[in-house]
Amino acid sequence: MKYAFVLLALGCLLTVVNAQWLETTIQLDSGSAPHALCYNSQNNKVYCANSGLGTVTVIGGDSNQVIATVPADPGPYDLCYNPTNNKVYCANYGSYLDEDSTVTIVDGATDSVIATLVVGHRPRALCCNPQDNKVYCANGSSNNVIVIDGASNSVVATVAAGVGPRALCYNPTDHKVYCANNSDSSVTVIDGAGDSVVATVLVRRGPCALCYNPTANKVYCAVWGPNQVTVIDGGTNSVIATVQLMRDEPMACCYDPQNNKVYIAGRGDWGVNAGVSVIDGASNDTIRSIATDFGSRDLCLNPVQNRVYVANYESSTISVIRDSMTGIEESPKPQAIGYKQWPTILSGTSIGKHLASCVIFDAMGRRVVSAESGVYFIAVSGERSAVSVRKVVIQR
Repeated sequence: MKYAFVLLALGCLLTVVNAQWLETTIQLDSGSAPHALCYNSQNNKVYCANSGLGTVTVIGGDSNQVIATVPADPGPYDLCYNPTNNKVYCANYGSYLDEDSTVTIVDGATDSVIATLVVGHRPRALCCNPQDNKVYCANGSSNNVIVIDGASNSVVATVAAGVGPRALCYNPTDHKVYCANNSDSSVTVIDGAGDSVVATVLVRRGPCALCYNPTANKVYCAVWGPNQVTVIDGGTNSVIATVQLMRDEPMACCYDPQNNKVYIAGRGDWGVNAGVSVIDGASNDTIRSIATDFGSRDLCLNPVQNRVYVANYESSTISVIRDSMTGIEESPKPQAIGYKQWPTILSGTSIGKHLASCVIFDAMGRRVVSAESGVYFIAVSGERSAVSVRKVVIQR
């Protein structure tokens, strides 16, 4: 059976096909109020902290299905994964009557609780330093960062931070830990070996999220007040750029090393769909915005399926964003259509030769292995342009 490719009369180059698209939405239990996410790279699982139910939901990275529920203490607020020991850490904010807060430690293989640590007051953020097998916990009301030994599950140090520490990230290139202090508009830089403060970086009002870009050794700090992202050089600890976002009130960020992109979750107004801004890691430009669900709070990357998970606090859902068109260049602006003359019908041996240099996608941007009759887009290699995408009709 033969395929005949009839190129539409325009034969156009389409540069507006987006690489990221909303793949699905995972519905959690009512009242879950998901607040944090992390990815288990060893077992390809995603963990979601449900602040409303005091639990952690476990999702299969391949299936997007809920596979387990882990009990935690009241108010799960943040998560991080320790690849050294295959453990997941859950910072529990607690109730307003609690004087002490806790961190629940979960075995990444069995999804069972193996330890519960008492830490400072109101923990808001976690990150892992795998080089020294340490986990850092930022305590929002204690204005410090607790250091947890990953082997013994014990607190080994306390580091003074700024006022209202709210986010953490680790820089493996320079062996540093960054702590965003929401109330005094600063980022505390901590030496990962000695757990001492080595610098303080001033940013705009309300820093609330951090992530690290190893490709360019940059730290991204989302700031709530001006709705921007401050870019910090990892070597010099200096601000090198400011990126204006498309969505209101950024709450979280994560980095995708496969595509050198930064994802920023914006909370938006209550009862109004929030969204995710996508920043190009090379140019520091915002390249697009993706609508998600109500009250986006956190993000995490699944590099195996190339998915980004978004925790939506208000709607008790998780939005799943997928990038199935790696290498297709995006642009937030409408592009002029280029025209190029091609044969209207390809048949015989020319079909196989043509397919060898093509990647086929459907109208939703999903890659198609065996295309049936219909309208598709093909990405062709070997063109001078960074983008060569054409609309085609396939007929049997």
